[in-house]
Amino acid sequence: MTATITLVRGDITRQSADAIVNAANSSLLGGGGVDGAIHRRGGPAILEDCRRLRASHHGKGLPTGRAVATTAGDLDARWVIHTVGPVHGAPGGDPELLASCYRESLRVADELGARTVAFPAISTGVYRWPMDDAARIAVETVRSTPTAVEEVRFVLLDDRAYEAFARQLG
Repeated sequence: MTATITLVRGDITRQSADAIVNAANSSLLGGGGVDGAIHRRGGPAILEDCRRLRASHHGKGLPTGRAVATTAGDLDARWVIHTVGPVHGAPGGDPELLASCYRESLRVADELGARTVAFPAISTGVYRWPMDDAARIAVETVRSTPTAVEEVRFVLLDDRAYEAFARQLG
């Protein structure tokens, strides 16, 4: 089954969904951009869960392209799925790792039983992935990944990102 893809221009922390995807850094301990916003709005429960993950399975941090879930804290969601995108132009800045962020997040969503998942434009902020290429990878990957998720919502902060994703949806 393939999820229905919708686009929303807005703040991902204001979305109501089963799972909200966080463009996390490998430490899982919060940061800037989407990561910082999710941690701030979601409150301390998210950070507590992330610290537990670091103390157990992810002592060295979450590898690029992988995904894990925590509580969503005060967000209007059941879970936050954290994924670490690649840095464009840096060693390991492989487009396959960006695609893996979307596939792995959908895999985790399926394990959780999530039916609605809200994604940001992973790696397009401080990780400098060109927006048009990131949109192409995101849409192609979601379209080609079998999932029980019914709706994938790309939540895009500005017109430039929204338009790039809209072009990919045709």
